[in-house]
Amino acid sequence: QVQLVESGGRLVQAGGSLRLSCAASGLTYGIAWFRQVPGKERDFVAAISGGGSSTYYADSVKGRFTISRENAKNAVYLQMNGLKPEDTAVYYCAARPTIRGMRSASDYDYWGQGTQVTVSS
Repeated sequence: QVQLVESGGRLVQAGGSLRLSCAASGLTYGIAWFRQVPGKERDFVAAISGGGSSTYYADSVKGRFTISRENAKNAVYLQMNGLKPEDTAVYYCAARPTIRGMRSASDYDYWGQGTQVTVSS
């Protein structure tokens, strides 16, 4: 059983930085970050393979966000730089055995409870 717990979300000014953490117990699965605003679907943000050798990003965050993991600590991180008001959302981490570039929320088996990120203009 994989358990995921996100942390690190808070209010930040536009242009600022934030690092989200996902504590991932269980097997070394591929991990992805998604985000969701009220009334909209959960959107893919970034993903990393179980071993950390492969990463994937949404075009909207490429060059600003970096996903990484420390398997010894069962942790996956999302470093977010150059934040914009449109990055405001609840951010979720999700897991599945292999990533292979999968970007749909329905592809993922396990989810955390989410952490709120608010970017003020």
